[in-house]
Amino acid sequence: MTPKAPANGADRSTDSYLPGHGNGGYRVLHYDLDLDYRVLSNRLAGRATLTATATQSLSRFTVDLGRLRIQDIRVDGRPAKYVHRPDKVQIRPERPIHAGDTFRVDIRYAGKPVPVSGRWGDLGWDELTDGVLVASQPNGSPSWFPCNDQPADKAAFRVAITTSSAYTVLVTGDLVSRRRGPGSTTWVYERLEPTSPYLMSVQIGRYELVDLSVGGVVQRAAIPPAVRTRFAHDFGRHGQIMETMQRFFGPYPFREYMVVVADDDLDDPVEAQGMAIFGKNHVDGRRTHERLVAHELAHQWFGNSLTVADWRHIWLNEGFATYAEWLWSGVGGELSADALAVHWYTRIAARPADVVVADPGIARMFDPLVYKRGALTLHALRKKIGDESFFACLRSWVAEHQHATVTTEQFREHAQRFAREPLDALFTAWLDRAALPPLPR
Repeated sequence: MTPKAPANGADRSTDSYLPGHGNGGYRVLHYDLDLDYRVLSNRLAGRATLTATATQSLSRFTVDLGRLRIQDIRVDGRPAKYVHRPDKVQIRPERPIHAGDTFRVDIRYAGKPVPVSGRWGDLGWDELTDGVLVASQPNGSPSWFPCNDQPADKAAFRVAITTSSAYTVLVTGDLVSRRRGPGSTTWVYERLEPTSPYLMSVQIGRYELVDLSVGGVVQRAAIPPAVRTRFAHDFGRHGQIMETMQRFFGPYPFREYMVVVADDDLDDPVEAQGMAIFGKNHVDGRRTHERLVAHELAHQWFGNSLTVADWRHIWLNEGFATYAEWLWSGVGGELSADALAVHWYTRIAARPADVVVADPGIARMFDPLVYKRGALTLHALRKKIGDESFFACLRSWVAEHQHATVTTEQFREHAQRFAREPLDALFTAWLDRAALPPLPR
């Protein structure tokens, strides 16, 4: 029997841009994923246990899951009825769940994982020439596990993956065990910090592990052996970049940072929780892409520890990470933030002024204007309140919202605490209107 849609929009999230991804009625506390993956046949078999708390009474609820075949669903150990439609599973437990109850959902599933296709290309679980890459921003997580796929529903994770011992498995989290069997190895990772589903990543390949820096924050890399020499040069200043970011933004928010260089070309690097993934084309031995190294590291503060409550606030991720590029450029002996602000202002002024940074719309979420005008907004704020107040503002913003979700309005209110004059006009001009305001000097 096909269940009726859950009441009160429980099959939809509150995200204004992607309401079809994510679900209402509950919040996930913990994901426990046990996965078995065969690289050559691209076959994934999984068992997912979601521990959640109901935010309303539920006679039924939904989770997000892509084109993988469900074998069984149980709620609190009892068989549950379900209907799996494209990307959404409607579940009717044997007994209703009361508001405030903590409940457990066990889902067994299997199949050949494929990325989620859409306006941003293929997202999620994706086959490499020899291995796997997972890059899920903003809605690719259901390609490989059942989840509440919205950025605001952050949870802890345990992920165990068994695959051929010829491959290294890297998951966003701390490695807690590795058990080798006949021909296969099981890797177990834990991510205890609250994490959005899109920031969970799996990387499988024939990688060599190297240190990025010695001392301080643990910084490691997984690379194809063929890029070893070029990588050593291109990422040779990573320890300095980490120190710079910590000086500007406060302590690194996780236990470890892992860089993965896939043995394939990628259009753009991708950040995950405690991890960044580059293509081998980003390693050329000339530090051509060092700004992207800084950008992805900055996302550990802005995007990963502090995560947008809704995708319309994406400038809080991308504008901040772009400004971090500019800050590192000056420290690293290249153009200063002032010079880069003038450069990008001139380029933006030559383009149509047709994006509102604080609410760019789903079609323009990842538009370069959101990145560059977002960075210019921060530069304008810095000029308005001065360096001492500006960097104190950023450090306290990070500290007060660590591992939580944030909105543009929260940042406006936070920044006002560090200003002697009202900032309403500045933020309105830079964030709420498409017209480009004058660049402050």
